[in-house]
Amino acid sequence: MLGELWSFQGRYRTLHLTWFAFFLTFVVWFNLAPLATTVREDMGLELAQIRTIAICNVALTVPARVIIGMLLDKFGPRITYSAILVFAAIPCLLFATAQTFGQLVVARLLLSIVGAGFVIGIRMVAEWFPPKEIGLAEGIYGGWGNFGSAFSALTLVIVAGWLSFAGGAQIGDVVLNWRGAIALTGIVAAAYGVFYFFSVRDTPPGKTYQRPHKTAGLEVTSMLDFWGLMGMNVPFAAILAVLAWRLKTVGFLNETTYPLTLLGILAWYGIQSWGVIRTNWQMITGQKVYAKEDRYEFKQVAILELTYIVNFGSELAVVSMLPSFFETTFDLPKALAGILASSYAFMNLAARPGGGLLSDRMGSRKKTMSFLTIGLGVGYLLMSLIQPGTFTGTAGILLAMALTMFCSFFVQAGEGSTFAMVPLVKRRVTGQVAGLVGAYGNVGAVAYLTIFASLPGWMGGGADPSDAIVASSNSAFFQVLGIAGLIVGFLCRFFLKEPKGSFADLHEGELATT
Repeated sequence: MLGELWSFQGRYRTLHLTWFAFFLTFVVWFNLAPLATTVREDMGLELAQIRTIAICNVALTVPARVIIGMLLDKFGPRITYSAILVFAAIPCLLFATAQTFGQLVVARLLLSIVGAGFVIGIRMVAEWFPPKEIGLAEGIYGGWGNFGSAFSALTLVIVAGWLSFAGGAQIGDVVLNWRGAIALTGIVAAAYGVFYFFSVRDTPPGKTYQRPHKTAGLEVTSMLDFWGLMGMNVPFAAILAVLAWRLKTVGFLNETTYPLTLLGILAWYGIQSWGVIRTNWQMITGQKVYAKEDRYEFKQVAILELTYIVNFGSELAVVSMLPSFFETTFDLPKALAGILASSYAFMNLAARPGGGLLSDRMGSRKKTMSFLTIGLGVGYLLMSLIQPGTFTGTAGILLAMALTMFCSFFVQAGEGSTFAMVPLVKRRVTGQVAGLVGAYGNVGAVAYLTIFASLPGWMGGGADPSDAIVASSNSAFFQVLGIAGLIVGFLCRFFLKEPKGSFADLHEGELATT
């Protein structure tokens, strides 16, 4: 496969076109971060308000990934990916033309839906690559597409400077047209969405796209799995409630709107649960019994959801805090700290495909997942040793960098290994499984960031934390990530099962063509 990767023919063409679609959704999703200071200055926002907008950027991604997974299985990846790319232009243009804080919030809530685009390509790639090569293919899709977030950080400030001829906000001696830069990301995404629609197919020639019987909820094959699914859906509502609480603490939600928001979250969980019941009604009432060869264990999905919490969830959380961590730990300038911290995200280009390749080559996807998740846990525990005064001077910074990159390899390789297994659970519901697993990554990110934000207050007794308390809380945060990784690694080792046909030439239900 590696030798044919650059051929841009057949399935490799589909792979390249699809990872670039994912890349653009992440450029759009992360287009605020590099321009946040400029937006704040230009709009006269308070710190709490710009942080509220940042929270809104992930608020609807959790339910959106679940819903997109359902639509994907029903309509196919070609239509679904094209639609979300074209949709991206709407909230980008709304954000770029906003004149009030409320308009910024609404636009950013809509933009958070674009972050659900990732799950679509998981099924597209799975349709075009056989099980024995799916790890590397999904790793390339995820790793190279994920680079869109770093690309935004590296380029959008420059783009905003280029567009300053049309006006903009002056920060120091620099004029930046943040409105034009953000609008441009949406326009480019929409144009590519149209191109993508006319350039790809859902399946290779001669193969049929398998759809689930119903798409209102995930199809399961036993009552035990039904109750497991209902239980694993609870954290989606719980994390949305946490987001609502955070919005209340910054004053965006008041005593009237906060309870209404919680009722809305409860209603969403009720609708989601009813969808699961409707989909599985015949199985629940005993009218349908699945043949042994048609069954799958939801336990597989649940454990993969947990792995994505500890790898992708932790990545999103660590990327958010790492620049300030390096800045305060080593007393570095902001720019240098940002460059050092970016090494964590840059590992995605090689580590995520590397994790998929390991999954393909080691002969056991289960053992690969266990090894990488345990390695992730050990890596974060090693990072907890990085404290002011422990690693000093240039040598100390280099050692800290080495530990960070060591840890990030296991984190991102673990992500690649997770989605090397997702398409092999049950083919006809791959979109919904990918949506659930992907959504759990965002659940983990919000949970970890909430813990990170709360630790200084908890450890400082609620008082304004000292520098020493902040340093201790950073260390404790990495320990939380490490222990969580070790626990999930244990679950992978003893409870995860090797998918059927992990290294076969054909997917479940496919017939060889002559």
